Formats: sequence, structure tokens, C-alpha cells
Amino acid sequence: MFGSRARRRKRILAEPFPPAWERYLEDNVAFVRRLDGAQQQRLRELIQVFVAEKTWEGCGGLELTEEMQVTVAAQACLLVLGTNEHFLDDVASILVYPTTVWAPPRRLGTFEQPRAPVSHGRTLLGEAWLGGPVVLAWDRVLADGREEGPGNLVFHELAHKLDMATGAIDGTPPLPSRAERKRWGEVCTVAYTRHRRLVEAGLPTLMDPYGATNEAEFFAVATEMYFTQPAELAHEHPALYRLLRDFYRVALPPPPPPPPAPPLPDDGSIASRFFH
Repeated sequence: MFGSRARRRKRILAEPFPPAWERYLEDNVAFVRRLDGAQQQRLRELIQVFVAEKTWEGCGGLELTEEMQVTVAAQACLLVLGTNEHFLDDVASILVYPTTVWAPPRRLGTFEQPRAPVSHGRTLLGEAWLGGPVVLAWDRVLADGREEGPGNLVFHELAHKLDMATGAIDGTPPLPSRAERKRWGEVCTVAYTRHRRLVEAGLPTLMDPYGATNEAEFFAVATEMYFTQPAELAHEHPALYRLLRDFYRVALPPPPPPPPAPPLPDDGSIASRFFH
């Protein structure tokens, strides 16, 4: 099995990275420009394998394109750029919808009794299932890839898949030693408890309040912060930042500041528009 996978990947990587894919990265995935040359080349290889090996499906009337696949894959593969690409083996299929998805209420099993009122359904931008697909809303994927908002949907949902790589959903990704698992538990417990208490008290938080839902959501939200607002996370949660840096083994420099606004004209033209 492993030999056939290696041979298949060797064939995939024997193909050059398509020029059109380079344009998709340039247009849609802003962080690529902040990686060094070796990291960019490794990311291209991961993208080629990810696009080829995963099952892709456009849903809700969406016509899936290579641009969508590459844009998703680049963001997903950043999470394993410095660590183990096999952590994403649980990602078998990716379902891409054009925009926010309405999920109907889950049907109860034959012998299952409701523990709470049955929901009438919910809307979602993304979702990840243990042993199942990743669901993504394309408009949000594109906006986040271009860094037009504070978070990142793909980072969040693929962080859940890293968490699930252990076979459990508890906010702890695969770690190589007992000592590292102990450190992970200690650091995350302190940071999660603090975050949850702030949210429960109605106080403002750097991290999305959704991270107070449970340990799994905290890890996903922390991953978003680590890659999208690293300086802020390092300042607010230094121990958590160092923990994530040691796990992901790749750190993005913050995006460059926006260009300064052009100077106002000093010829009276603004005033003339109001007092002409």
C-alpha cells in the first residue's frame, strides 16, 4: 500500500506545476508571497498531491474549477508545510458550496431519544467530519485566502482534521512524545480556561468567542489566529503561540501594512466642492 502511494506521488510530482495554478496562488492566496523560496516550492508539491488525491465535489449548483481546488489546497497544505503531510490523510473528500450552507436537522437514530429540542436546521460556512468530508463555502474561502477578513475558514476546518488524525476530537493533534502531550495539555488548558472565563463574563477577547465552545473549537480558532494574526497572538497568549509554533514549525510574518492614503490636495479644491 505504502509503496503504491509513493509511486503514485512520484508520478504526480513529475508533472510541472501548471502556470495557471501559479496565477491562482498569486491572485487568491496572499500568504504565499511571505514564504521563502524553499517553502513555496514545498507548498507547490503539497498542493499537487492534495488536488490529485482528494475527491472534490461542487455542491449547491457550484461548478467546481481548478482555481477553487488550488485555492483550497494551498490554504490546507500550509498547516502541514512544516510538519507531517500524512496528518491530512483523514481528508478524503472536499465538498465546496458557492456560499453559506443550510444544514437540515440531524435525524435521530432508531433507538435514540432526543436530549434537547430538535433543531430546525442551521447555517454554516464550513464543517469537518471525523472520517468524512470537509464542507467549505467558496466565497468565504476566497475572501480569507485574499486576507480580506480577520480569520480563515480553511485553516479552521483543516485544524479540526489535524485534531481528528488521532482518532479523537479533543483539541490535541498528533504529538510524538508523552512530554509533548503533557506540555500541550498544560498550555492549552490554561489558555482555554482563561478564554472561556472572559467569554462567559461578556468581556472582549482577542480570539473568536466561538473558541470557548469546547477544546476542539479552541484549537481550531487558535490555529486561525496563529496564521492570520501571529503578532497579536504572541502578545496576548505567548505560551500558546510558542506551542503552536513548535507544532506547525512554520511561522508567517505578518502581512505588510496597507499603503498610506494619498495626501489631501492643498489647492482649495476640497473646500471649493462645499463652498462653491
